[in-house]
Amino acid sequence: MRPTLRPTMRLSLTLAALALPAAQAAAEPWPDGAPNRTSVAPAFAEQTRAPARITDPAPEMSIVAEGLVSPWAVAVLPDQAGYIVTERGGALRHVRRDGTVSAPLDGTPEVVAERQGGLLDVALAPDFADSRMLYLSFSAPEGDGLSATAAVRAKLSNDLSRIEDVTEIFRQTPPDATPGHYGSRVVPLPDGTIAITTGDRMRHMDRAQDPGTSYGAVVRVTPEGEPATDSPFVDIAGALPELHSQGHRNVQGAAVNPANGSLWVLEHGPAGGDELNLIEPGGNYGWPLASYGLNYDGNQIGDGRAAHAPEFLPPRYYWDPVIAPGGMVFYDGAMFPDWQGDILAAGLVAQSVVRLDLDQDTVTGEERLAEGVGRVRDVAVDHDGSVLFVTDEGDASSLMRLSR
Repeated sequence: MRPTLRPTMRLSLTLAALALPAAQAAAEPWPDGAPNRTSVAPAFAEQTRAPARITDPAPEMSIVAEGLVSPWAVAVLPDQAGYIVTERGGALRHVRRDGTVSAPLDGTPEVVAERQGGLLDVALAPDFADSRMLYLSFSAPEGDGLSATAAVRAKLSNDLSRIEDVTEIFRQTPPDATPGHYGSRVVPLPDGTIAITTGDRMRHMDRAQDPGTSYGAVVRVTPEGEPATDSPFVDIAGALPELHSQGHRNVQGAAVNPANGSLWVLEHGPAGGDELNLIEPGGNYGWPLASYGLNYDGNQIGDGRAAHAPEFLPPRYYWDPVIAPGGMVFYDGAMFPDWQGDILAAGLVAQSVVRLDLDQDTVTGEERLAEGVGRVRDVAVDHDGSVLFVTDEGDASSLMRLSR
């Protein structure tokens, strides 16, 4: 961990920009290296490699809490009560603002803590201050070595020591033996329903095109676990009633834009082709029939198609090489007014918090914050507008802060 480091790449980019004419400097993307797939033409000019942005002065990075073990998500409690953090091994912890980390909270569900599985997302209900209700997602055991992405609602005790009244609201179908690509973000939506993201479980990626499964999908359920009543797939025979969108690979980031209530997601591509998608009800996002990436062995995906239109919705932005996205949030705080409305995304391979300048639904710039800090798994905005993020570095993981 290097909390006081000024990353070399940031300095190099700054010096390079100063050495270029203004128009040329403005067009330079963040220096990520060569793409995996060189022959792809973006669907529109702003779909990838946006101009690099640099916040000056750079935000100050500090450590809030150390000693976490593979954290996956962080949620900010109201009334300065600190933070709730999930650890993939199965522990749910309370972190005080002074950095004190609690013992594991009681009452958490049983999880399959293998490879990418475990206790995953946590999200507070919109009325948490009154109801104490929160949502958790995790890889649930199904017996015979099978597991499934699942989500529960539960009540956080007033003394922050346990969760109670745990009720399952979603379970992916069918279960699978591969402990990977669980997706697993949970997002309360403005209409009162809950969006839950899933993945294709790696070995069955064709199921992402099957509306009779919840593989590679965004689903919507009520807080009680009933399918949303306005399913966009209602006229498709055999479609799951909770299905909201399909054709995703592994959605590990999701957030609502507070400006208009739209749902955006981040999903992992293979070698290249990480995607930022604006979700439309009933939308099909193409996986595994269309991708801007390649298989890890260098072979093409399917028949090699990159173009999504006209059958599939194209991503609003994609990365090649990848950032390996984790959680995301729309910035809505006072500390960094220039970031208002921007997307802050966790980057595992990028080892940074990735900031995207957003003009309505178009990415106009990209910045890497805290670059080199380690694998960033999730990001949140604290009450004062500072930015929290968790690093996923095994038993050396931390809860970090970016501030003025």
